Amino acid sequence: QVLFFGFGWLFFMRKLFKDYEVRQYVVQVIFSVTFAFSCTMFELIIFEILGVLNSSSRYFHWKLNLCVILLILVFMVPFYIGYFIVSNIRLLHRQKLLFACVLWLTFMYFFWKLGDPFPILSPKHGILSIEQLISRVGVIGVTLMALLSGFGAVNCPYTYMSYFLRNVTDADILALERRLLQTMDMIVSKKKRIAVAHRTMFQRGEVHNKPTGFWGMIKSVTTSVAGSENLSLIQQEVDALEELSRQLFLETADLHATKERIEYSKTFQGKYFNFLGYFFSIYCVWKIFMATINIVFDRVGKTDPVTRGIEITVNYLGIQFDVKFWSQHISFILVGIIIVTSIRGLLITLTKFFYAISSSKSSNVIVLLLAQIMGMYFVSSVLLIRMSMPLEYRTIITEVLGELQFNFYHRWFDVIFLVSALSSILFLYLAHKQAPEKHMAL
Repeated sequence: QVLFFGFGWLFFMRKLFKDYEVRQYVVQVIFSVTFAFSCTMFELIIFEILGVLNSSSRYFHWKLNLCVILLILVFMVPFYIGYFIVSNIRLLHRQKLLFACVLWLTFMYFFWKLGDPFPILSPKHGILSIEQLISRVGVIGVTLMALLSGFGAVNCPYTYMSYFLRNVTDADILALERRLLQTMDMIVSKKKRIAVAHRTMFQRGEVHNKPTGFWGMIKSVTTSVAGSENLSLIQQEVDALEELSRQLFLETADLHATKERIEYSKTFQGKYFNFLGYFFSIYCVWKIFMATINIVFDRVGKTDPVTRGIEITVNYLGIQFDVKFWSQHISFILVGIIIVTSIRGLLITLTKFFYAISSSKSSNVIVLLLAQIMGMYFVSSVLLIRMSMPLEYRTIITEVLGELQFNFYHRWFDVIFLVSALSSILFLYLAHKQAPEKHMAL
């Protein structure tokens, strides 16, 4: 846990907050503790498979980790998010502790009402029991996991495969850059006309005396109106050209990036990732198909996929094979890969998201939100990884998590995954189809 805490602290300092001088130690500690206890849960999953520590010791550490992570996610992080939000509002500085408590109570109300539409309520347990809290955290986390998994399953082959790359030549880039330079020249010339007109109007106002008499007033008003109308028309043309220049610049940058990807796809590493793209495409189709089957027939697997796959292979080939022994080792490797890729993928996503929307004032709130998402994501990963483990290794996890509706979470994951994947396919299809049309229009 100390090592995990140190890694979370270094990630916070070196990645998230490297460009910001304002650092709150409370935020650093909460983020690092959340990361440490989340990783400890994954470590305990590995210990379950390898049989490290006594079963009573593993049970104690499971209980301790779940209590701490739920305390952080439900009580501590939401309170400090409200506290830092109120701290950024000057009118509420004097009563920021009171308003932070009000925001936390509001969060608790909606967090508790979240359980009403889902079959996760258990009247046998108390209000603040592990089962009641983790059931609601699981709904949010599983939804987040399914959304990210659905988009990732579609976006990964789209990103890796060279089949989806547009055919971009140097002539296309030069033509677009020439168009961009012409647009910039037109903007400069029109802005010069506006500046010259303003200077002329200013000089006339300085040289000529103020108009006297009724006809002089009428003449000055009509002249100024006509001049202002001409300037407004020119300014509208400038605004339209500036918008066009922004689109041309973005399109030019996109063509350069596509050209670099085409050159990269010809390298050995690019061909390797292209092969991975085809592999992930098959996996994506299979995953969507299985999610649809699970939803239509309302089924959830009782056996972990590793053991089931080995049993099918052994029965088909008719060979002597120690299924229990090898399923343990292969499950260990599979679960380890799932854990490492989940942690790495989530941290990369959180870093990109933080850089995109953070500022010096909102950075503390955003980091706490990321800690909240990270904790819920990892708790939900434990709920779903449990199905990938052989039955004899699920005992303590099932006992600690309590009487949860595990089948509901797997069905809910399939539903959200299917919606996310199909929506991502539609979105990427429209974006890929619109890109050449946009290029031709420009």
